[in-house]
Amino acid sequence: MATSSAEKKNEEPKNRREVLNLHSKTLLKSESLYQYILDTTVVPREPDCLRELREITAEHPWAGMASLPDEVQFISMLLKIMNAKNTLEIGVFTGYSVLATALALPDDGKILALDINRKSYDLGLPVIQKAGVEHKIDFREGPALTTLDELLAEEKNKGAFGFAFVDADKFNYYNYHQRMLQLVRVGGVIAYDNTLWGGSVAGMPPDSAISERDKMIAESTREFNKAIAADHRVEVCQLSIADGLTLCRRL
Repeated sequence: MATSSAEKKNEEPKNRREVLNLHSKTLLKSESLYQYILDTTVVPREPDCLRELREITAEHPWAGMASLPDEVQFISMLLKIMNAKNTLEIGVFTGYSVLATALALPDDGKILALDINRKSYDLGLPVIQKAGVEHKIDFREGPALTTLDELLAEEKNKGAFGFAFVDADKFNYYNYHQRMLQLVRVGGVIAYDNTLWGGSVAGMPPDSAISERDKMIAESTREFNKAIAADHRVEVCQLSIADGLTLCRRL
């Protein structure tokens, strides 16, 4: 059915708001450039189910916790290049990045998805089910560190994962890292999200409007980045996509 001019006018403000919301979470300073990236290579190739879940997530009060579509597209391609099969995700939220991972994995691929609360995940679950990939996801509710320690108690889980994506409690990133180095195989990749924290890790002007919590997270993230840079157990690559994405290849 053709879209009327009135409907198009109604869509434009919504699309504009959506781009503004997405742009607010990226380090790119140019809104028009970010719009160009989305329009050129991201949105045209975005699966319908991912778009649907992204739009559902955008209405969530904590929508800012979600990964950005260009970041999710990058991770999806990385998984395919790696021929990843067993993955781990810490911090699930509505399941947007989990769905992207599930779509990238082979039919017998598996994702162990950990989150402290499944309420937000349940919002995205109907979309995941409709996409036909729920069988790939093992969602476990509870504190991630506890679950990770339970996994490590069994020798079979050590080195069992080819890829891990960490987007959870920033203050515990190094604690997650210590466990990831045991759970992810040699040659596998660990991805840490939000590692530039809005650029604040490089320092902010004294009069900048940044909350005390953000200052604490920025300081914690700086310490994490410093530790990772000096960690000879991994090869490190810092990407400026989204809010900062650090890739660690286990050596």
